[in-house]
Amino acid sequence: MAKPTARPIAKPTAELSAGPSPQPYAALSAELSSGPSLALPDAVLFACSENSVRSPMAEGLLKHLLGHRIYVDSVGVRAQEVNGFAVAAMEELGIDISRHRAKTFDDLEDSSFDLIVSLSPEAQHSAVEMTRTMACDVVYWPTLDPTMVEGTREERLEAFRRSRDDLLARIQARFPKDLKPEV
Repeated sequence: MAKPTARPIAKPTAELSAGPSPQPYAALSAELSSGPSLALPDAVLFACSENSVRSPMAEGLLKHLLGHRIYVDSVGVRAQEVNGFAVAAMEELGIDISRHRAKTFDDLEDSSFDLIVSLSPEAQHSAVEMTRTMACDVVYWPTLDPTMVEGTREERLEAFRRSRDDLLARIQARFPKDLKPEV
């Protein structure tokens, strides 16, 4: 007896809709094809190990791009002063994170986030723990810890640039790009 094969479920399209008005069905098709990953959350939390490099950079990038529409914050499993190389890498894009105040999950004043983006395995564990008491989505973006790179000043700064650029690419891919301020 031949094994039944699973067939993929076809996405609805306007051509498949019945009736005189395909617009509602076409809108549903567009919504399904864009998926939930493009929905704009109201509040985003970035989390890493020490809240001194990756999460402050991600916070700064998203605030720069969509801070007028989204509440953005960052935390670490532990708190450590913002890294000077992270500040320098962000200044190259015109974003100032020099006044960033590091904080831990326990220091959060508000825990009403729609999305937590964890950037390290340690932070992923803590983010998942937060979902025990609040309903939110958690995604894991493994991101190079540039403080682990040794070498000359320029080699180390280049590692911070790579992490910054990786975060920027992920943020631009995850969040809608053509947002206009609400009028």
